[in-house]
Amino acid sequence: MRTSPSTVIADYHELLNLASYQDGIERNAATALKINISWPFFFPAASTTPWQLDGVIRALERDGYDLSRVHACHNRTVVIDAHLGERENKQLDVVEEHGLRNVHLYEGEEWMDIREAVGDLTKRFLCLNEVFPQSFSIPRRFVGESIIHLPTVKTHVFTTTTGAMKNAFGGLLNERRHWTHSRIHETLVDLLMIQQKIHKGVFAVMDGTFAGDGPGPRCMTPHVKNVILASADQVAIDAVAARLMGFDPLKDIAYIRLAHERGLGCGDPRDIRIVGDVSAADENWNFEGPFKHMTFASRNQHRIYWGPLKRPMEWSLRTWLAPWSYVASVGYHDVFWYPRNARKQMAEVMRSGWGQLFLDWDKAQVQPDGRGYSFPDEMASKPGATPRPGGQGLVRVRVPGWRERLGLLAMAVRESPEARQRKP
Repeated sequence: MRTSPSTVIADYHELLNLASYQDGIERNAATALKINISWPFFFPAASTTPWQLDGVIRALERDGYDLSRVHACHNRTVVIDAHLGERENKQLDVVEEHGLRNVHLYEGEEWMDIREAVGDLTKRFLCLNEVFPQSFSIPRRFVGESIIHLPTVKTHVFTTTTGAMKNAFGGLLNERRHWTHSRIHETLVDLLMIQQKIHKGVFAVMDGTFAGDGPGPRCMTPHVKNVILASADQVAIDAVAARLMGFDPLKDIAYIRLAHERGLGCGDPRDIRIVGDVSAADENWNFEGPFKHMTFASRNQHRIYWGPLKRPMEWSLRTWLAPWSYVASVGYHDVFWYPRNARKQMAEVMRSGWGQLFLDWDKAQVQPDGRGYSFPDEMASKPGATPRPGGQGLVRVRVPGWRERLGLLAMAVRESPEARQRKP
């Protein structure tokens, strides 16, 4: 569907029902809203938007779901502080407004061996048995829950595009998930098989109000696209998003093709039934993709996982030396790239209605008819108002910002699984 800030709440409700979400998301089952945080700092298209999360929660409530059985769900990585990310991306504001439980999977949650969770399904894995020969664990709370994934439309330097299937990556795998990067497409297929086994229902709601092109999921060029997507078929929604961005899903995106070939969903756009705004689904945004203008970090990640540095360096990521890569990632993305480039990169899209809505999220109010958000007088979509400068106040370059960024560097070492394993 096409959407706007003044109609997005109603649009999300209509979208979910067009995709028949109530057929798969049972009312009597606990439901996880799997939030995506690709960067602890805000950057358009990188992470679940507050209106995406808010729209889904309000749709559930309007359709009679008991919100006490719904919870927000976060994973952690050694390079992303989920607590900082949920604040910076204003997701925590939404969770607290609706009184939802806020589950961080690495904090007090029990994890269980994958063989206990899925049994003989492990024999069908494409790669996870080889990547984790001593097995791996998944969150116990996921077994028997429904899950609604909340990705955004964007490109990715490892998988070309990222969406619903990739959104399970952080939640289902432990903090050594980087071991799978050299076989990332097969990994996503294995994770989809796991999801279809353990969850009562799997659904995805993808936000394309902002969409990201370039070396994602972080250092992108954001665009305003004003579309939202939803489906119970994780393969189909990723295929439609890929086609919107200008890719051939079966030719260009290996994880979509592999999942399609194994009957885990439909990756062929010719066989996907589109409902809602069919003309919006026919658009081609002609994105350049993640490989044309790669960053210093992404080029070297490719060299390590698939190129000339694979033999001399990849082994170190499985040893106590691994934190060097976490520090390098945080140092490049958070300490160098973000304060140097983010404000300029996001300036244009932040002058849009979506940008102004994010900047003044704490002042925006739901319209009396509940269809969308009303803007304070100073926001750009009010007739005669002057837009605030794009990105103003988001990129903190003085002492508070540097304290946060240096704190992420320390976290990359302190919270790494290698460091915790060596503690007495």
